[in-house]
Amino acid sequence: MKPVLVFDWNGTLLDDAYALLETTNAILDRFGRTTIDMKTLREHCDVPLSLLYRSLGLSRDELATVDRDGSAMFHEAYEALAGRADLREGARRVLDLARREGASSIIVSNHIVDPLRYQLRRLGINDCIDDVLAFESRDTQYKSTSKGERLRLYMQKNNLKPASTFIIGDMPIETDIARNLGLISIAITGGFVSEARLQAAHPDYTINNLHELLPILRSYGFFGMHKS
Repeated sequence: MKPVLVFDWNGTLLDDAYALLETTNAILDRFGRTTIDMKTLREHCDVPLSLLYRSLGLSRDELATVDRDGSAMFHEAYEALAGRADLREGARRVLDLARREGASSIIVSNHIVDPLRYQLRRLGINDCIDDVLAFESRDTQYKSTSKGERLRLYMQKNNLKPASTFIIGDMPIETDIARNLGLISIAITGGFVSEARLQAAHPDYTINNLHELLPILRSYGFFGMHKS
């Protein structure tokens, strides 16, 4: 049996925490609010991002402005910054090894399919990813099928076994999805939320970079032939 690796995208495979911080500060500055540092972002970050902005003091009217035109204010700032972001440490190695071993790597994200696919091509890892499960457009973001339900339906359609499915993410939501679907949860620090918040969700494992994913997979009997 081959493992299935389910990766979150933002903050997990893509090292875009500072892109989110800069985008958030641009929005706060637009409304005359005090900008924040990374520690504050990681203490408050939540999805949908309207929860983050509300916790940072934006009013209902200001949130409506941010949400206007498919959250154009956010996306126009964020995509330019994310276009310069690299993969997180160990991501390329893990994805290459998974491909060589015949394992499945899929992305389950709250981002949008087309810009996410663009990033996969830009970073040269499109061939390493079997499927991308994400929102269809800005207009449907956070309004259509949820991340967890998307994964549940995908697993059901493809007859994937929870016991050999690992979900790797930088927010508590991935641990919650794992618990609901019976998956193995691996939380990665250094993304969008603090380590304390990750630990409070009680993941099965916590790692600091994606190199550390390999010993976990090997402990389940996967990827045993290659040590590089």
